[in-house]
Amino acid sequence: MRQTASLRRLALVVLVTALTACGAQQSPAVSLAVGAGPSPDSELLANLYAAALRSYGTPAHVEVTPDPLAGLDSGSITVVPGFTGALLQLFAPDTPGRTDETVYREMVGVLPEGVAAGDYTTAAEDKPAAAITEATATSWGDSDLDALVSHCDEVSAGTVRGNTPPSRVGTCGLPDAREFPNNAALFDALRAGQINVAWTSTADPGVPAEVVLLADRKPVLIPAENAVPLYRRNELTARQVLAVNEVAGVLDTASLRQMRAQVADGADPRQVAEAWLTDNPLGR
Repeated sequence: MRQTASLRRLALVVLVTALTACGAQQSPAVSLAVGAGPSPDSELLANLYAAALRSYGTPAHVEVTPDPLAGLDSGSITVVPGFTGALLQLFAPDTPGRTDETVYREMVGVLPEGVAAGDYTTAAEDKPAAAITEATATSWGDSDLDALVSHCDEVSAGTVRGNTPPSRVGTCGLPDAREFPNNAALFDALRAGQINVAWTSTADPGVPAEVVLLADRKPVLIPAENAVPLYRRNELTARQVLAVNEVAGVLDTASLRQMRAQVADGADPRQVAEAWLTDNPLGR
């Protein structure tokens, strides 16, 4: 009987130990913070990368803050997505690169110590774009950005308040753009002839279908703005780096524009990002 009782106690100890170990293995992992600035567009982009991490098995959430890069520096945030040209100008103002590859390479070269960059989206961008009417395109004889340069003296531009359009395009030094409260007012002014160039961006969902976006072909005149994730060096696993890099091969400008339109209409950025990822699974 004593031997049987001892065996039962031993079995109980083994069972408790096994359950404790099992519980430890199943404890939830720490959620990685993906930083976003205080704008719907920034929050959407951050949710895309957070959804990518979750799809690869890493808990992740979006943390909205006035300065996500400061959070990246302090360690409170692990991943911060942004756009290559804007990041390059932040870290090294007046750097002259324009093409996708050049801007990315120059940006990587000036990143702060301890910060690394993932792959940039080759098919998704959000860089300044000049919109004109069909009549102006006919008058200028072209729908490329070179046409604006060729008619530099005729340019009367407008932009939405808060945006910063280019001050120079190629050899054309541009006057200050007239400011409008929103896209509706901006494009009404373009249609009415109050301005002949409306500065917008390639992923802006508020651009009317009937206007012409001047194509920035070779030679590229406006610096690239491709989506890219920055992250704290040596803090992501190889699988987590793969997750954020996979976005580069799937996201395109049309998808980004469509998702922004949904968010502008009131949809939740996380739900929009997850729905897009469901339709565009990574790793395929």
